[in-house]
Amino acid sequence: VQLQASGGGLVQAGGSLRLSCAASGRTFSMYDMGWFRQAPGKEREFVADISWSGSSTAYADSVKGRFTISRDNARNTVYLQMYSLSPEDTAVYYCGASPPGARRYDYWGQGTQVTVSS
Repeated sequence: VQLQASGGGLVQAGGSLRLSCAASGRTFSMYDMGWFRQAPGKEREFVADISWSGSSTAYADSVKGRFTISRDNARNTVYLQMYSLSPEDTAVYYCGASPPGARRYDYWGQGTQVTVSS
């Protein structure tokens, strides 16, 4: 499966952004999907994931209550709606695809930059 992330940009603290990750190739609905991020000088970290059906989601504590992951299997797209952004959310955001239940991300998108100014 090929993944293409988009929607990043520059936003002021307190603002919002919606990231999208469009999939092509193998059947999108067969995969759990996740969002990860990597800030300069830091390791890639988990942000959120969603099951193949959309019935189950999980979030990192740092984004819980501010970010929402969702998916539209008819559009082969997963979204990350981000609210109340802070400079600490500045990072390159990546989407990944995992076999159901495995949390093993075999496929990755290219990343989209999110920069939050104070």
